[in-house]
Amino acid sequence: MTENLENQSQDDLETHLAQVQGLLARMRLVEELVHRQGGPRQDLVENLVHKQNLAELQRKLDQLHPADVAYILEALPLDERLLVWDLVKAERDGEILLEVSDSVRESLIQTMDKAELLAAAESLDTDEIADIAADLPRDVIEELLTTLDAQKRALLQSALAYPEDTVGALMDFEMVTIRADVTLEVALRYLRRLGELPDQLDKLFVVDRDERLIGVLPLKRLLTTDPEASVAAVMVEDVVQFHPEDEAQEAAQAFERYDLVMAPVVDAAGRLIGRLTVDAVVDYIRQSADADMLSMAGLKEEEDLFSTVWRAAKNRWMWLAINLATAFVASRVIGAFEGSIEKLAALAALMPIIAGIGGNSGNQTITLIIRGLALGHITPSNARRLVLKEIGVALLNGLVWGSAVGAFAWLLYDSPALGGVMALAMLLNLVVAALAGIFIPMTLERVKRDPAIGSSVLLTFVTDSMGFFIFLGLATLLLL
Repeated sequence: MTENLENQSQDDLETHLAQVQGLLARMRLVEELVHRQGGPRQDLVENLVHKQNLAELQRKLDQLHPADVAYILEALPLDERLLVWDLVKAERDGEILLEVSDSVRESLIQTMDKAELLAAAESLDTDEIADIAADLPRDVIEELLTTLDAQKRALLQSALAYPEDTVGALMDFEMVTIRADVTLEVALRYLRRLGELPDQLDKLFVVDRDERLIGVLPLKRLLTTDPEASVAAVMVEDVVQFHPEDEAQEAAQAFERYDLVMAPVVDAAGRLIGRLTVDAVVDYIRQSADADMLSMAGLKEEEDLFSTVWRAAKNRWMWLAINLATAFVASRVIGAFEGSIEKLAALAALMPIIAGIGGNSGNQTITLIIRGLALGHITPSNARRLVLKEIGVALLNGLVWGSAVGAFAWLLYDSPALGGVMALAMLLNLVVAALAGIFIPMTLERVKRDPAIGSSVLLTFVTDSMGFFIFLGLATLLLL
């Protein structure tokens, strides 16, 4: 049942994304046709058509949950993303900024002025402001602190003081507390008077007069026990609790182990200072999993699926450089046998470099593609843009690192022709690796196979075989 609901939810998300992409494509088509027709009032007609198209797109966005809008923004190229972002109502900015990934949030914040950022932040709860504070300009944070009341300012400063991967960074401050000496009927009246309860609430925190936690009262006990019974008689004293300095990973494991919905966070003296909820834990687990998957291929966590070619290339340089260095070490081991290999000695020593760097570059591309497919961000509408972007990254990396490896080969063997062959082979194999990294997982997805299984094997085959073929083929034609 849960799997069916998840599939339905993912289908709905992909449907919303397809509808928005369809509206954007139709808008471009209609406005292009109007522009071609010309006429005495062309500017007026173009302006009217543009406003009508934007109004229709805005109506669609207004119907969507902030999390769905965030999903759409992450799946759009930068120009379309910013167009859609401009249509989002100002009062929803904060909620959407909270939902998008760090890299996409950064691209959106860059387009907002100080007043817009302050308004967006002020619409959020204190713990939510802390979640996006790292991406906000320093002057916005400073002014935001002056606009908050003393209690909220203290809570925000407290939340910002904890490292990113700790419980303190994940906790929120929406707590409902009661005393142990009251009856359940009094507790029920108190809840009715509150009117609105925090999300993910399955228990009330029982505290003493010094705000020290002494137990919890599960809501199911509150509702099913005699109203005349006291809270002290019904509460649970053996409570799973955390300290703000605890590691978030350990807290996540505890939530999974004990099937927790929420848990109290206490200070060193046992005073209740916040709570940790399952939705915050799930978000942390998802972000950690994404970061781990990207880091396996040498990518930084903030890689945006549609970032610029320059930024994407810089993001991948470190591991390419490391792989290049290790590949040269391996090549020198083979180079020790040049005397016996005779005429083909240099080629045999250098060709592993071409294949090795191509494989690393292809793994970076394939990791992004598999993640994009898993999240439903890659569709027929944006696939062409993605292919062009990855080819651009491959060309830039090929020019930079192909020049480096070509210069090394030239100096090592005192042969400018061999250096040129190396540089050209590197450039071509990186393009092949990029295309393989895109189309292998996409093809597996098209034939209903898991793109994460077998993709790396196929990629290694393509980059190795094509790398050797390109290098030795060019050397045969130009050197021998």
